[in-house]
Amino acid sequence: MQGLLTAPAAACPVAAAFLRRRTAGTQQVQHALPRRASCWRRQRSHLGFIVEALQSEAHAEAQESVVEMTQQHKGAPIHIDEMIGTVRAALRSAAGGDLDFSPYDTAWVALVRKLDGGEGPEFPSCINCIARNQLPDGSWGDDAIFVVQDRLINTLACVIALTTWNVHSDKCNKGLSFIHENMKRLHEDDENWMMVGFEMTFPTLLEMAKDVGLDMPYDEPALQDIYTKRELKLAKIPIDVLHSVPTTLLFSLEGMPGLLDWDKLFKLQASDGSFLSSPAATAYALMQTGNKKCLEYLTDVVDKFDGGAPFIYPLELFERLWVVDRLERLGLSSYFRSEIDSYLDYVYRHWSVEGIGFTWGCSVPDIDITAMGFRLLRQHGYHVSTEALKCFEMKDGEFVVYPGQSSQSVTAMYNLYLAADQAAIPGDDGVVQRAKAYSYAFLQERRATGDLNDKWFISPGLPSELAYGLEFPWKANLPRIQTRMYLEQYGGSENVWIGKNLYRMHLFKNDLLLRLAKADFSNFQRQCRLEWQGLKRWCEKNNLELYGVTPQSAMRAYFLAAANIFEPYRAAERLGWARTAVIAQAIFSCFLSSNAYVTETMLEGLNNELTSAGHNLARRGEKYSTTENGLLNALHELINLFAPGEDASNDLREAWKTWLTELTTNDVQESCEGSTALLLVRTVEICSGRHCSANLNLKLSEYSQLEKLTSSICSKVGSRTLSQVNQNGTTTESTENLEQQVDQEMKVLVQLVYQSCDAITRATKQTFFHVTRSCCYVTHSSPETIDSHISKVIFEDVI
Repeated sequence: MQGLLTAPAAACPVAAAFLRRRTAGTQQVQHALPRRASCWRRQRSHLGFIVEALQSEAHAEAQESVVEMTQQHKGAPIHIDEMIGTVRAALRSAAGGDLDFSPYDTAWVALVRKLDGGEGPEFPSCINCIARNQLPDGSWGDDAIFVVQDRLINTLACVIALTTWNVHSDKCNKGLSFIHENMKRLHEDDENWMMVGFEMTFPTLLEMAKDVGLDMPYDEPALQDIYTKRELKLAKIPIDVLHSVPTTLLFSLEGMPGLLDWDKLFKLQASDGSFLSSPAATAYALMQTGNKKCLEYLTDVVDKFDGGAPFIYPLELFERLWVVDRLERLGLSSYFRSEIDSYLDYVYRHWSVEGIGFTWGCSVPDIDITAMGFRLLRQHGYHVSTEALKCFEMKDGEFVVYPGQSSQSVTAMYNLYLAADQAAIPGDDGVVQRAKAYSYAFLQERRATGDLNDKWFISPGLPSELAYGLEFPWKANLPRIQTRMYLEQYGGSENVWIGKNLYRMHLFKNDLLLRLAKADFSNFQRQCRLEWQGLKRWCEKNNLELYGVTPQSAMRAYFLAAANIFEPYRAAERLGWARTAVIAQAIFSCFLSSNAYVTETMLEGLNNELTSAGHNLARRGEKYSTTENGLLNALHELINLFAPGEDASNDLREAWKTWLTELTTNDVQESCEGSTALLLVRTVEICSGRHCSANLNLKLSEYSQLEKLTSSICSKVGSRTLSQVNQNGTTTESTENLEQQVDQEMKVLVQLVYQSCDAITRATKQTFFHVTRSCCYVTHSSPETIDSHISKVIFEDVI
């Protein structure tokens, strides 16, 4: 009986695996299933310093709240509550987008002459912003990551602006020196990291540099490739389309002098006065036309950014969606429920069947933001159709970020894959399945060639993030495993985005979020280690090894519970799940015994515990002898200590009686994952104190449907595992058919969990989802993978 109860026979005890990595010469823990209680005590010697550390922690912290304070990697201790408060304040003050100023766009705004006919710049603060942000090497651009295009386009634009107004000649000279020294390095950049519109805007800047008399390496061979790309793009630009419908070309108007009919273009101007929210493009339009709305937009932007301008503004839809995604993957969403709800309400108000872009007024939607919105809105109960995804599907079956793109985006396709994998529900148009198939194939091909640098985003953790996401589909992806992996993939402030230059999104890419997530996860690990020690002592006390319970199977039972239910205040639910799985495994082992007397004796004892005899024993406050009846005592403790109140205890007895009836009625060689899954769900609900609502839920057809789906999915998954173990000749075709059935039922379950009525609490629906995904996870993962995840999630410190 694998899956939710027993550890795979080949799995190594996780603590021993952890110690082997940390302590040279540590003896390997035996793999044979032990049959004597003394083996538990022998195992303790193999756990080494883990046991000693946890025991010392237990004495000092057992009565204290786990979530207290953490040590920063640098600096003084800081309370988690303080970090949460700082993040919450930032989330509540978010407006149009918290991002860096762009030297390139600021230079274009600085070039705007006084509109009243006077001498000098219309925005002198932009000159000051440029002057105070030059880097020590004479360049402008991102000071942490050196990308040649970023440094050159920023530096050239700033030098042109300062030269135009004949100011800061020393800074101009340093900038020119940098350009001369680095122009030849243009070929060094990864093709995927080309700045947006670089082939259009950089040649335009070179022409402007000639006009103001700058000495530049105009004949540098590395420029020839840029000129060639510009000519190719100009030849492809549909001028009539550019002037008639919104396209991404609006974003780079400053790179197309001599091609623009402003009378036609102003029909495409956004309501805020910008051209596709680009300060540079809007500044160029203002220079050419003196348009009042362009002036109002730029004035507002410069005021907001302390005298400078970002490469794009606003981008509040993009920012809000990525904030929610990062908070959830970092395991922090429970701290910011109201902020997340507010953000998604905002996105939903601006949702369109044509897709969405980076801001509510964006006239050119893209698949990256649309896919992220589609997934997150559906997972939070909003009803959105698949129509938006159809807007990005081409006739040849390709899905594009936007029509006319020059290259594909890895991260955009990954977000499309996640949307199709995680948010599909029954009745969806075939576009969802096609999107999943296309994005999965594309990403796997890029992985195979090692070509994973993205056109929008630079992150060292991206390859491992993609690998985990593709290897663990949503149905087999447990929350705490995902968070532990993402803590190693999330780069905080080190990650940078690619626009016309490099920029950072500070609200969801910052080191405070990373510190908070690591501190929260470390506290979770500390609590897990304490709870595991208690569970292990409970197994020893009740001699559960006599019934086939091993240290590794008990650890696995606890791990599956903790990987789903991780909040500090939900210890009773975690331990109720774990103890239930352990006891169920022990009972199942007894029924597998060839000794009929053992089976009959155990069944009689269980029936007594679950009927009047158990009630009477509980009322008298007595216990079973742990020497002779450890299993019955363990069940007795679970029912009478974890279930809050007599009604809850009675409900838990009924749940066990139902499970035991299923077990004794069916062939014990068959999978009983379905009935075990329902036992775990009912135990968690009762241990949580939700047993009163659970009784009411039983009368709801929706609750009944949740039970049937959970039982059916877990039974199918268990049957597939059992057939593989028994090697009973199951064909590949029948296995694939079973997998398809599971996938279809998972879609129904997803719909019930995320988008059904409010009669059943979200927490209860999530319990069904957690148990079902745990069953899928165990089947999906190898014993070595499970062992590795246990080590990472519980024992390996987050650094």
